[in-house]
Amino acid sequence: MTIERSDPPHSADEVGMLRGFLDHYRATIRLQASGLSDEQLDQSLAPSDLTLGGMLKHLAFVEDYWFSHHLAGHDPAPPWDTAPWDDDPDWDWHSASGEAHADLDALLAAAIVRSDACLDATLAADPDPGRPVARPRDPARGPTVTVRWVLVHMVEEYARHAGHADLIRQSIDGATDV
Repeated sequence: MTIERSDPPHSADEVGMLRGFLDHYRATIRLQASGLSDEQLDQSLAPSDLTLGGMLKHLAFVEDYWFSHHLAGHDPAPPWDTAPWDDDPDWDWHSASGEAHADLDALLAAAIVRSDACLDATLAADPDPGRPVARPRDPARGPTVTVRWVLVHMVEEYARHAGHADLIRQSIDGATDV
């Protein structure tokens, strides 16, 4: 598996800048998990139970949740549509244990491709990042978010987990320059 990571642009329009940072952090997470065995992907850094494998699956879910479900208005797709969320609200994290690295990386890579397609279609229909997403949130959770909010949130989501990935990876094999 070859993962290309480019630096975010120094100059771009708003959407180009946000997508550049999002792509950079997407690649960063996948690089942090690259080269590890399936067993290493299941290792956590005590006292946390976060693993790099769980992170790959969680981010695949988050990609589908925000871009496909909310932005494009699609119903949840497998495996999210039948996940036992009521039994385990962190099912995406926990269910990754024992799954092969190649399968988890493929799940995230496919989610990224779907997310980019949803974003491209949304922006082709209306390039305004300030417009609301197709599927409003439950009003009890706050107002409907915008395309801009989804992009900023996804940059935040990946950047936060990139820090976690740095610590987990270093605890596994000492790598600090991934």
